Amino acid sequence: MTKASAPRVRRTAQDRRKQLIGIGLRMLTARPIHQITVDEVAAEAGISRSLLFHYFPTKQDYYIEVVRAAARRLLRAADTDTDGVRGIVTGYVEFIQRRHTQYVSLFRAAGQDDWVRRVHDETQNAITERVLSALGQPGGSEPVELAIRAWLAFTEELTIEWTGRGRTDQETLIRLLLSTLDHVVAAAS
Repeated sequence: MTKASAPRVRRTAQDRRKQLIGIGLRMLTARPIHQITVDEVAAEAGISRSLLFHYFPTKQDYYIEVVRAAARRLLRAADTDTDGVRGIVTGYVEFIQRRHTQYVSLFRAAGQDDWVRRVHDETQNAITERVLSALGQPGGSEPVELAIRAWLAFTEELTIEWTGRGRTDQETLIRLLLSTLDHVVAAAS
């Protein structure tokens, strides 16, 4: 006796792309992006490999969209609506803390692809703009903008090291990051 298969549901192109990206994001929590195969993604979605390529012309195009979706999640976490700069820093730290291994393997791996670096830079630039805006300096002076961008690189490195060593005193880390930001902005102004 065979099991009756569920009726197929036709999805809009937007829904299908969203589904495929979601599958990639879920897989990204367990392994690096280059270990996710389009065959596995297509099989989980219940579509053919060739249909996946209808939505994403190349495997790299698919990977880029998955990484961009991951970056959007980071940007949602590092939101100014909750508590200004403190909210940005807290969300950023918590995101990296929850996804430490995945974050490091994606954005900090040696031999990183140029497209991954580009998505990372776009994300860091967006966070820099959020910090400038939260400080009341949207479109701030170039020295301040560059100093905040460098501070964000420091923030990323310290957060990765801090959480990678199993430290759980998150509030101490956040206070340290906010204090260094204050000094950096004052020195660059």
